[in-house]
Amino acid sequence: MKFWLFLCFLQLSVWSGALRAQEFTIAAASDLRFALDEIVALFAEHYPEYSDDASVIYGSSGRLTTQIINGAPFDVFFSADIAFPQRLYAEGLTAIDPAVYATGRIVLWSARMDASQMTLNDLLSDDIRRIAIAQPAHAPYGMRAREALQSVGVWQAVESKLVFGENIAQAAQMAESGAADVGIIALSLALFPSMQIHPYALIDDSLHEPLTQAFVLTLRGRGKPSAQAFAEFMSSEAAREIMTRYGFVMPEAN
Repeated sequence: MKFWLFLCFLQLSVWSGALRAQEFTIAAASDLRFALDEIVALFAEHYPEYSDDASVIYGSSGRLTTQIINGAPFDVFFSADIAFPQRLYAEGLTAIDPAVYATGRIVLWSARMDASQMTLNDLLSDDIRRIAIAQPAHAPYGMRAREALQSVGVWQAVESKLVFGENIAQAAQMAESGAADVGIIALSLALFPSMQIHPYALIDDSLHEPLTQAFVLTLRGRGKPSAQAFAEFMSSEAAREIMTRYGFVMPEAN
């Protein structure tokens, strides 16, 4: 009797292990927070066999890259700047070449004032005391904000006003909560319904390097059907529609 109980326990353990093998973790840049949440929900509808398998961790692309290098258990990585997945690829930590999935944009946004006609030079005004941007040291949207401010020659003049979010979602939260008067944030966050009630001003993309966003399957995600299915789903028409609605410029469909 005990032998049969042991066999049953062993079989249940094997099944449980097989189910866990389908689970996968997505590490994603914070500018994707709202768009990717919708895409993950839609993916679960299209692939009910993987409906409970995806979990998402958001952060700055630089920080997530460091975590992957240090062995973080991420299966798919969506970066806000292709430079980070290219680094992982060069170090032999990915299962595929980096693939471009979108191009992002930055905007001026404020919950306190009308930003629709605002320019970067307006940030010199005494009426603006705090400006939120993502940390340029490791967040691509912060890097592009710094480049834009440098291009129009106001970086040094406004540097004392800058407050830094760990990632672009935190910078947007600072602007939304009033901790900053204005934020230079991702268009994809400004278009979220609760933030869309306040107007924004699109920043000329000739003022900074492009926000070319790319993803990779990590070595951990290699051979996981659920992770591979999600990576392929990102190029589906349904996923592209969501990304476009959040202001991303999409690459031409294959």
